Amino acid sequence: MARNAPRRQAAAAPRRAAPRAKVSKIGVGVSAREPAKESAKPNSLVAKAYEEIKEKIITLYFLPGQYLNEAAISSLLDVGRTPVHQALQRLELEGLIEIMPRKGVVVLPDSISEVIKILESRAAVEAELAKAAAGRASVDDGKELVALAQAIKQTKSGPGIDGFIACDRAFHRKLAERAGNTVLSDFAQQLHERSIRYWYLHLWQTMDVQATTRQHVAIAEAIAKHDGERAAAAMREHIESLKGRLMQVQDANRRFGPPSVR
Repeated sequence: MARNAPRRQAAAAPRRAAPRAKVSKIGVGVSAREPAKESAKPNSLVAKAYEEIKEKIITLYFLPGQYLNEAAISSLLDVGRTPVHQALQRLELEGLIEIMPRKGVVVLPDSISEVIKILESRAAVEAELAKAAAGRASVDDGKELVALAQAIKQTKSGPGIDGFIACDRAFHRKLAERAGNTVLSDFAQQLHERSIRYWYLHLWQTMDVQATTRQHVAIAEAIAKHDGERAAAAMREHIESLKGRLMQVQDANRRFGPPSVR
């Protein structure tokens, strides 16, 4: 997947006539002028900046280890400097970036060992969400979760990386919504998105559509039947399966070295 990152960066650049920030090996270039300020509420601008920067980090538009700066991000997103600054502070708290005085902003990398810790945390948190969702889900909720669980295999000719991740995010988000615990749901989403960035780097080595579909369906069916213990156990099994595949990649890379990129 790493070899596809440059194309992703180019494709993600906004299409507009005004001067644009450029992404290079050393980070985001600074635009010649400040972007026009948007006539929107400050909170909505912070949310916009936060979501767009986070998505660019998760999908490798901004690469691990890359240096950025606020002026360039402001130009790229067409949002003022203050909302960008506040969004970056929030992303730093979530462990995605580090703000370095007089140097700029660096996108923090995640090692396999770090992602394994994230998955272990997800297993605990999302098992509780699955159990709670089983106690609250309506008949329609159960049907929707089963449909989302099966969405991956319904894609014609099989899902690509983006399609696979979109289906995975939709399933886990809907389940978290049904649990009715916003504090736990927000935490689970942060953990999930941290692991998604690593999928973009290594998912081609670990993606198992059949296993993921089977596990998602098992979770959804348990929730639809209001079986909280079974739903929690199925969620733990699902995330342990992800963890196992990542550990296999780690072991293979340790023994044979990382796959060559041509």
